[in-house]
Amino acid sequence: MRYILTITAVLLLFSACKKDKFTTVPQISFKSVDPNFYQQGLTPDASLPVITVNVTDAEGDLGFITGKDTSFIFFKNLRTNKLDSVELPNIKQAATKNFQGDVAVNMKQFLGVPNNSKKDTIFYEIYMKDFAKNKSNVIRTEKPVYYYP
Repeated sequence: MRYILTITAVLLLFSACKKDKFTTVPQISFKSVDPNFYQQGLTPDASLPVITVNVTDAEGDLGFITGKDTSFIFFKNLRTNKLDSVELPNIKQAATKNFQGDVAVNMKQFLGVPNNSKKDTIFYEIYMKDFAKNKSNVIRTEKPVYYYP
């Protein structure tokens, strides 16, 4: 009986410490990079690397509303330290309270590798901002993009 009470107390403690999935500040997590390579001159645009992240936001204040607001997703190439961004499309109908969805970004403009470069491995830091300019957590791609000149 004593062990059952101890186990129950420990389980309650862990469940009470669990972070809420939907917060005012957007939360992102890495999902994938596919394909995970780019060969200059041989890779057609349709086969460029696409990084996908999962996004959650309590208010759903994300996307693009003409003449009103824009939210962005930011990519920092850790090889060059270049920071760039992409505005999210108009997702007004899907972006409701307790929003959860995936954002997939074609990495064509973020490869940032000089033409004379040798074979390289590129990682990115990623974060986003919502309409209220709340900055999400910063994540790093778990898998690299392999660049072949």
